[in-house]
Amino acid sequence: MNEIGNKLKLIGNNVDDLKTISAYCQDSVIKIKDLVYLKENKLFIIKLRRFMWEDLEKGVFRKYKRIESYLRFNLIEKVVSKNINQKKDRNLELLTIKTSLNKKKIYEISLIFSGNGIILLSSEAIDVMLDDQESYSEVKNFPKHKL
Repeated sequence: MNEIGNKLKLIGNNVDDLKTISAYCQDSVIKIKDLVYLKENKLFIIKLRRFMWEDLEKGVFRKYKRIESYLRFNLIEKVVSKNINQKKDRNLELLTIKTSLNKKKIYEISLIFSGNGIILLSSEAIDVMLDDQESYSEVKNFPKHKL
């Protein structure tokens, strides 16, 4: 593990903000056990190992790195999953986050994973935060996934 000085802390309150956060979270690895929905608090929290795309762009000879981060969605009314294996030791690979506004003015935030897995969050507003933790680790492989 290595210490970093410029960790990300991004807050999103609209669709464009969420697109930016989605780009930073692309190819993050998540353990099933690190997905938590606190219904009474209307929070959906994900602990993830984020691939540091922003660091890779600084030069061709950079090492591949992942950093532990938390992605927190506030004001979540409902969570539904499809094609997600619920075994706690399983890993998911996040491909993207998409958002739409339905007829009832409810945001449907889709977390889309490799292997056709989807977690759908329903909320009256977009309120999300990506928060990197203190250290990163070098990894050997560049992200690859099956669609």
